[in-house]
Amino acid sequence: MSESSYWIKFLGTAGARFVVMKQLRSSAGTWLRFGDVQALLDPGPGTLVRCAASRPRLDPSKLDAIFLTHRHLDHSNDVNVMIEAMTDGGFKKRGHLFAPADALDEDPVVLQYVRPFLDEIHVLKEGGSYMLGDVPVRTPVRHEHTAETYGLIFEPPGLPSVAFVVDTRYFDGLIDAYAGVDVLILNVVRYDRRKPQPNIMHLNVEDAERLISEIQPRVAVLTHFGMTMVRAKPWVVAEELSQATGVRVGAASDGMTLDLESLADF
Repeated sequence: MSESSYWIKFLGTAGARFVVMKQLRSSAGTWLRFGDVQALLDPGPGTLVRCAASRPRLDPSKLDAIFLTHRHLDHSNDVNVMIEAMTDGGFKKRGHLFAPADALDEDPVVLQYVRPFLDEIHVLKEGGSYMLGDVPVRTPVRHEHTAETYGLIFEPPGLPSVAFVVDTRYFDGLIDAYAGVDVLILNVVRYDRRKPQPNIMHLNVEDAERLISEIQPRVAVLTHFGMTMVRAKPWVVAEELSQATGVRVGAASDGMTLDLESLADF
């Protein structure tokens, strides 16, 4: 892992049911470190195991927050065990949870018994602004997905801004919502460049190309791959997108660390 204190580690890069069920790629979450502040994004199945297996080991008791972009199991399955781990089994009240209302209300994925372990629960909303320590966090727009879903923009002072455009179908509002970010991380579940499939609410490669071309981040990273993306070899797709957009595009792999200070570790 980088000696920097400002990085993102992709514990898992699986997206959609079949890649997750078959564990062709890990479905663990993404760990973020901004100096003294550490957070976990979308702890899917296997997150706790991947933290323990990471070298150096990632200690959940050092987390300051957990973010759920939405309630689907590939994003939330390990949220309760990670809350317990963050709070030393509930014996040390600490940490924050950020999640949409439908992950907390009717048929919740966050269990009631772990909620008192947390310092605070923040309900994500469209156009929301939050603080993670000294790091501003925004949820600029509600995504078009089958659950209440929000992407995130992290704006650590003095460092590149980082946007996670998570599960959604493409719509033009995404371009304005994420304009100006330095690092654009895209959940690209589908490779399909053929006829539109409006009932499938995930980005494909053509959508990713449009977003990268219009937003023009310093760096773009593809992740959260479904079966068609795995078969298409994400690193090959990333190189094609680099050529098409003029933006440096990389494909995340399980365990990959992106150093935000150098933007050079992929």
